[in-house]
Amino acid sequence: MYKAFLIKYAEIGVKGNNKRVFEDALVNEVKRALKKITGEFKVIRHEGRIYAQCLSEYDYDEVVTALKRVFGIAWICPVVQIPVTDFDAIADAVVEHINSAYEHKDFTFKVESRRARKDFPLNSMEINVELGARILDAFPELKVDVHNPDVLIQVEVRNQVNIYSQSIPGQGGLPLGTAGRAMRLLSGGIDSPVAGYMISKRGVNISATYFHAPPYTSERAKQKVIDLAEEISLYTGPVTLNIVNFTDIQLEIYKKCPGDEMTIIMRRYMYRIAEELAKREGCLGLVTGESIGQVASQTMYGLNCTNAVCTLPVYRPLIAFDKQGIIDIAQQIGTYETSIEPFEDCCTIFVAKHPVTKPKLNVIENDEKKLEDTIDELIKQAVDTTEVVVCGE
Repeated sequence: MYKAFLIKYAEIGVKGNNKRVFEDALVNEVKRALKKITGEFKVIRHEGRIYAQCLSEYDYDEVVTALKRVFGIAWICPVVQIPVTDFDAIADAVVEHINSAYEHKDFTFKVESRRARKDFPLNSMEINVELGARILDAFPELKVDVHNPDVLIQVEVRNQVNIYSQSIPGQGGLPLGTAGRAMRLLSGGIDSPVAGYMISKRGVNISATYFHAPPYTSERAKQKVIDLAEEISLYTGPVTLNIVNFTDIQLEIYKKCPGDEMTIIMRRYMYRIAEELAKREGCLGLVTGESIGQVASQTMYGLNCTNAVCTLPVYRPLIAFDKQGIIDIAQQIGTYETSIEPFEDCCTIFVAKHPVTKPKLNVIENDEKKLEDTIDELIKQAVDTTEVVVCGE
């Protein structure tokens, strides 16, 4: 059983004077992920490396699964650590590592060493050659392949010796909390959870807003969205979910505005309310799952009309994705099966048979004037009665 995991990052490594901010954030995120795991762990940073040290018994698969959900980690390497003494001790530890980690000794290998500790008597190339010879002596059935090995055995001589031969891919991206907070519009469909996941992968903390329309949308539809927020919180940490009662606003739009414009006008009011809630939570933008041309309201013309009501920027991580690409990510992160549960959301009720695909902003704004007598009060009521649920605590 490994006693430590070496956490490697990629993009953080090219940061400048603020690199430490990102490293500290990554350390905190690793601690948060491991806090939910049975066992005692210590997370440290040393010489440009982050280590998760295992101080008690633990479940290997559980730890790896938790670390694979942490944004900012490029590779997770189960590592054997020994004190720096002499070359023979390192060679014995490498041989023991191969013997215990690989049941079948029928692979090709390459040794790649890095001598950060310059007082060690052998340089990196000499370590490679000598270790390769020791490995072949111990396991004659193995073969060396320096170009495309089955197993890359890596040895780092630092303040201790790190020995590892497995690099498990992580999420990549940037650690949460390094890029501010945004408000995600969460509908219950396939797209919006994926959009939240992707924006969080760039270091953005997210809150969420869901528009509920009882009795036209059921309590089960509401629970579905809560379930989605719980599932995505495995990656993003706790999510504050704002549940807005949108029924009265929707009915008012339905009664007073042209049917073919209803979806565009409805979305404009969703943006207005989400922006109000976003500002209350200190968010720096809205996040949606829109993709150009996917539905009638997501044409360039429609997006221009909905954008016009916002003062905050609207981020659309999926803007150029096709549907299958979005589905692939949803399946990968575990939200797809919940998203396809057959419950109505407020975007699928009161939908026109032939919605406008090239709305004109001046026409939309003119038709919205029909709502002037009542809409401000309805918006205030919707915001003031918002239900708040914290998911993933």
